[in-house]
Amino acid sequence: MQHATTPDEIHGLVNNLNFKQKVDRSLELIDHYYRQHGDGLVVANSLGKDSVVVWDLAKRVSPKIRGFVVTTRYKPAATKRFMSELVERYPETRVFRNDVEIEDGLYKTDPDRCCDLLKVQPVRWAIEEMGVTCWVTGLRCTEGRTRTDYLEVEERDEGLLKLNPILPWHEREVWQYIAVNRIPVNPLYAEGFRSLGCEPCTHITTGANERDGRWIGTSKCGGECGIHTRPLKVEVGA
Repeated sequence: MQHATTPDEIHGLVNNLNFKQKVDRSLELIDHYYRQHGDGLVVANSLGKDSVVVWDLAKRVSPKIRGFVVTTRYKPAATKRFMSELVERYPETRVFRNDVEIEDGLYKTDPDRCCDLLKVQPVRWAIEEMGVTCWVTGLRCTEGRTRTDYLEVEERDEGLLKLNPILPWHEREVWQYIAVNRIPVNPLYAEGFRSLGCEPCTHITTGANERDGRWIGTSKCGGECGIHTRPLKVEVGA
């Protein structure tokens, strides 16, 4: 299928497609690349609202599609419980975690290093161990300042495609899909959070962007953990 190849084309989709057209396009994208990659297509599930939508879309394409979750020692208790419920319901979901010893408060003194060890490295393990050739994410270009230049299909690592099937969706459309399809979501959203991460680095804010509450007080404020910016096809022990 033909997909958007520039940020301008993506933003055209944001503004010109209605909700049903976006859902249909997302399903078509997943179906197209599942036909190409088969078991190599795997959903990265962050346990957030966008991920549960992508997971539901993927399961509509094929119940055989697998997923993986990366968790850390700092995830909120509510997120851990939600993860356990999801894995129990979908045992084809694997959980990856890095229990490497790190200094106390690394998330304050060097948040980039903390994220690299606890989030990026487990994703590398997942890619390697699950034989992933196309990983599916819940990225959206309307989330915040750091996500405006992504494309529907990317190859930032040679031999590894990244598929962003809900990239042009608005936040309200994510919640619309969740409501219409009665999808369970992380209970932290009911407390006022709009973007979820590790407990010490995620806060409720009144900022305009969903990710304004991430890494407040650091150079990473509103930014990225590194999963979408760092190389993933590297030696797994590196």
